[in-house]
Amino acid sequence: MFIADNWKDYEVIDTSGGEKLERWGEYFLVRPDPQVIWNTPRTDKRWSRPNGHYHRSNKGGGEWEFFDLPDEWTIRYKELTFCLKPFAFKHTGLFPEQAANWDWFSSIIRKELAKDPDREINVLNLFAYTGGATISAAAAGAKVTHVDAAKGMVGWAKENAKASGLMNAPVRWLVDDCVKFVDREIRRGNKYDAIIMDPPSYGRGPKGEIWKLEDCVFSLLEKTADILADRPLFVLVNSYTTGLQPAVLSYMMNIVFVNRFGGSVEADEVGLPVKSNNLVLPCGASGRYTA
Repeated sequence: MFIADNWKDYEVIDTSGGEKLERWGEYFLVRPDPQVIWNTPRTDKRWSRPNGHYHRSNKGGGEWEFFDLPDEWTIRYKELTFCLKPFAFKHTGLFPEQAANWDWFSSIIRKELAKDPDREINVLNLFAYTGGATISAAAAGAKVTHVDAAKGMVGWAKENAKASGLMNAPVRWLVDDCVKFVDREIRRGNKYDAIIMDPPSYGRGPKGEIWKLEDCVFSLLEKTADILADRPLFVLVNSYTTGLQPAVLSYMMNIVFVNRFGGSVEADEVGLPVKSNNLVLPCGASGRYTA
């Protein structure tokens, strides 16, 4: 399992009854988590006195209940700073388990630049959300193209870059449909040394096109192979869809990338350590290709 265990400003304190108790900097949140199917005693007093609690509705969705929580605050991960704010459907603007992947690809980028400081490493981040992977890659020294269809998310990513002292880093910020952007890059003949993608389980395009991960992801992987450099560094694919298990990610990435470029794939669950019992909470899956 890929475990994000280098956080200082974030931790999962406990899990029980479909929820998790988390610390985000100096604030404590209780949020739902579908993986938490167990009921264990809630002995930590912060379960009943959080700064924010997202309550799920039986009809779907839910709503936040706040107790002395600011509209926005920041936390740090190593040299990076992230702006947080609670918004729709339990989210805060950051998936902390992804720190395990940030460390992985940042190490690859830094090692390549240590061998050749004059090299330009071009990274494409698709479905880039609030830019955790973007600013991690930029901080490591890469030139990044950040693509997300939501204008508000791209604006939020820029806030994170500014907070991390990376506003002048070589990042191209694009509000665009990711699949259509890749199609255009194929026609343009543009190439990238590495690709990161965190595609949604379900969504709709600007003209009502339906995106369902299980139906569309293999085609997208094939397209991205066409815009990879002849000797790519890495590809990272994240999934929060239960049907897309690590073995499925591994199978697809071997077909698309290893068969074409050589190299290898490692796929596994991504997890966060739980402070109360030293166990690990699973948080989706990632496939990592390296050439």
